[in-house]
Amino acid sequence: MSAEIAAAHESAATTPRHHPARDFAPYRGTLLRHPHQVPIPLTDDPEAAERTGPVFGVTDVTGLDADLTRQHPGEPLGERITVTGRVLDRVGRPVRGQLVEIWQANASGRYAHQRDQHPAPLDPCFTGAGRCLTDDQGRYRFITIKPGAYPWRNHLNAWRPGHIHFSVFGTHFTQRLITQMYFPGDPLLPYDPILQSVTDPAARARLVAEYRHELSTPERALGYHWDIVLDGPTATLPDPEDHR
Repeated sequence: MSAEIAAAHESAATTPRHHPARDFAPYRGTLLRHPHQVPIPLTDDPEAAERTGPVFGVTDVTGLDADLTRQHPGEPLGERITVTGRVLDRVGRPVRGQLVEIWQANASGRYAHQRDQHPAPLDPCFTGAGRCLTDDQGRYRFITIKPGAYPWRNHLNAWRPGHIHFSVFGTHFTQRLITQMYFPGDPLLPYDPILQSVTDPAARARLVAEYRHELSTPERALGYHWDIVLDGPTATLPDPEDHR
């Protein structure tokens, strides 16, 4: 798989592109499911989705939503971490009051979802989903458990590195961004076709969080920093095709 990824990167170097290709061959699912036709608008009035979409206010999101370790009785298993950063626009201005959602596997690499039949244990004290609203500086903050790797049958001996899915709605409901955050130093990163479908090395590096010791809480949690840029040349790239 590493040789196939390297060949795909070499081919992509001749035709530079900012966003990942929809049909990245090492990521098998894209060959079967990527769209071949121009998208069809669902309505002639793009603002209709804005008027009918859900709207969240400060009273709809509680403190427990952002602390995934306190949503159930008992302590979840695994390495507790804090993940924080800012949601920014293309010129670095904070995007305030925006809904940020996350979902992830538990420390054993299993999602609390009926479609996940990976024979790893579920954790009754951890569901793996959270949300928060950005503050006036565009900051978000989650306390969670570092997710484990899991097999996904894309190719022989395929394992997904630990990652957290993020959903951000930007300044409009129709501007939803779905992406993934990875962890520094993970040995599986070079072998992951989803991450490697981002052929620009600088853009790929922006999907990996930074460990910051000053964000760690003594005797409680390690700290990671990850900013999300919604558009522009340094934008955080979307998931090429949301796997889970």
